[in-house]
Amino acid sequence: MSVPQPPEPIPGARLLFSLDPAVSHLNHGSFGAVPIAVQRAQQRLRDEMEANPLRFFTQGLVDRIAHTRRHLAGFLGADPDGSALVGNTTTGVAVVLQSLGLQPGDEVLSTDHGYGAVSLAVQRECRRTGAVGQVLPIPLAATDEQIVQIIRAGLRPGRTRLLVVDQLTSATARLFPTAAIVGVAREHGVPVLVDAAHAPGMLATPVSDIGADFWVGNLHKWAYAPRGTALLTVAPRWRERIEPLVVSWEQESGFPARIEWQATLDYTSWLAAPAGLFTLRSLGVDRVRAHNAALAAYGQRVVGDALGVAPADLPDPGGPGVSLRLIPLPAGMAATIDAARALQTRVGERIATEVAVMSWNGRGWLRLTGQVYNTADEYERLAARLPALLAQR
Repeated sequence: MSVPQPPEPIPGARLLFSLDPAVSHLNHGSFGAVPIAVQRAQQRLRDEMEANPLRFFTQGLVDRIAHTRRHLAGFLGADPDGSALVGNTTTGVAVVLQSLGLQPGDEVLSTDHGYGAVSLAVQRECRRTGAVGQVLPIPLAATDEQIVQIIRAGLRPGRTRLLVVDQLTSATARLFPTAAIVGVAREHGVPVLVDAAHAPGMLATPVSDIGADFWVGNLHKWAYAPRGTALLTVAPRWRERIEPLVVSWEQESGFPARIEWQATLDYTSWLAAPAGLFTLRSLGVDRVRAHNAALAAYGQRVVGDALGVAPADLPDPGGPGVSLRLIPLPAGMAATIDAARALQTRVGERIATEVAVMSWNGRGWLRLTGQVYNTADEYERLAARLPALLAQR
């Protein structure tokens, strides 16, 4: 089987970012990278705020936030009036969990592909309310049909109060058949919370295609927004029940203002987020998505070959357009979270390459991403040097 060809670089894209040129940044999925133009847009907003804080916070800020929300929601195919800006996906998850009114005996169902912080949030809310968290194991190589069937079998109508499922998993870089899962849950009367941390900017209209009760995704990963920008979308029947984690002055305004207004929060990341979408559109949204997915696929194959992984053993992302790819590490390596973090640090320090090293189900995995500032030779350099580093256990 031939190695996939890398895409042609997008001219000038690397110059849009202030990333250290001495480092290969192959882990866009963790914290993103903010384009220089977006950094400057946010700084102008900060300058405005600091020039007259009273005016900034008291004259028109609520309307400016609402205008920004409408812009971002439109890009994602979400209902602006049913959406709220939040700091990140885990914040949105926490808002939903504490708004459900869980009681002893209720069940929150999730999968073993879920993000660690989300799993911790579920565990905390279950401890607080007496509810029970159940985790469904799903094999990494499961087909879409198998995933849907496993989840269908795990639902317990009358007891399962919420299903939490990823649209694109962080730990395993797997695109889940979210629309089909939501359909099955709806048949059983179970509401669904979709963790879509990686969807905005990577997947087309990720909200309207799903129809979930709750959907929350970060715009500071693949949509070039400043960090701390995410959108929580809530179906109409739930909106009046959604309460903020902290009550502030817009509490009586209802959803979404009661969620968005958090007193002296630095709102400049939200207000500058449309500049990120402008950068993405200027490069060409479809062009960027195709480039990133093709580059990630190339990197997965090149590094996989260097580690002796057969192409058939490289995990499939489960659909087109995915810019995250997974490579299995040798058995026994990075099998725990601490070991994975230590290896990630070693790769960064000794090879000058930032990657994500994941520990999932007792196995270590290397996660690579593709972004417009990356080039094929960065993955080739990693492939040339990584085997020797891994041999130095």
